[in-house]
Amino acid sequence: MAVKIKNFFKSLSVKQIVFSLIAVLSFILYLILTLWSDYKVGQLIDQQAAARWDEEGGSAQVSCFFAEYVEVDDYMIMSFEKQLEQSLNEVLSAEDKKRENGERLFIDAYSSMGTIEITSEKGKLEAAAIGVGGDFFLFHPIPLVSGSYFSGSDLMKDGVVLDEDAAWQLFGSSDIAGMTVWIGNVPHHVTGVVKRQEGRFAEQAGLDKTVVYVSNETLAEYGTCGGISTYEVTAPNPVKGFVYKCVKEKLGVKETDMVVVENSSRYLKEALIPVILDYGTRSMQIRAVRFPYWENIARGWEDVKAMVLLFQFVFLMIPIIVIVVFAIGKWRHKKWTIKDAGHFLVDVKDRMALKMKGEKDRWQDF
Repeated sequence: MAVKIKNFFKSLSVKQIVFSLIAVLSFILYLILTLWSDYKVGQLIDQQAAARWDEEGGSAQVSCFFAEYVEVDDYMIMSFEKQLEQSLNEVLSAEDKKRENGERLFIDAYSSMGTIEITSEKGKLEAAAIGVGGDFFLFHPIPLVSGSYFSGSDLMKDGVVLDEDAAWQLFGSSDIAGMTVWIGNVPHHVTGVVKRQEGRFAEQAGLDKTVVYVSNETLAEYGTCGGISTYEVTAPNPVKGFVYKCVKEKLGVKETDMVVVENSSRYLKEALIPVILDYGTRSMQIRAVRFPYWENIARGWEDVKAMVLLFQFVFLMIPIIVIVVFAIGKWRHKKWTIKDAGHFLVDVKDRMALKMKGEKDRWQDF
């Protein structure tokens, strides 16, 4: 075998060796790009709620971002939840409704953006704030430095999660779970401290400054915000686009007044092709939609992933072209005819038939 391989390489011309090396290098670059881009996308925890909620992969995560002039309240969300549950009950079988995560068919969350002033015994700060409701931290499991999250469905709306900067400004420490802060002269307790995401995309997306997380009710009453701006849901997806369609049609907001994204499929090749085709116009925003930082980061990686897809195509096509060219060259300089190939195949078939007959006779004798 080693001798045959050695003779094969000796038979190659310098041009063939060069093109072979280019093809191999191109394929290696294709693999590197694939692994790197898949790894980076896998690190976007805000886009992985469906995978965390349903390990079998039968669910979809959908996010909806509203224009600033659209008024969305708790009652609209509760109405949609009932409609979604009814729709799911109509299409899912009894076994499909039994979930490992309890009796809940889906999880959802909503949030608003604004600013808020927080005071402690040691200091005071005005920070960017996210007002959360529902299962917000199931969608956004920001790495905890200490403590824990609060739930948007808690009866008492006095929980606060600070990032490390806010914790140090207010207390001079990040180990402050259970400490009290005042918002609008109302005591709130710090449930946890989180590590703010870093990197160029994160900073450009709005994480270049202190961010705190409070209940949506607290932000609406004691801070400044424009109301609920984001709604997110993860639910069983019995057919492709089911959850996405439900959100667009049943949420009660005009399609022109919101941007709807299916997070769980946004980085698939078929979803990235429109991103490539919309190059140049994608950045144009005619709707007054303000994206939260996690969506800005996700959209940035959409652009990167789309560009990577183009390079992947080029790097994959190079070895394919080289192989085709080699095959054509071999065909032109072949020393056999199609008739010879036919005879060869017939001989192979006859030898296999004889071998099978011999095996059969041996088993009969046994």
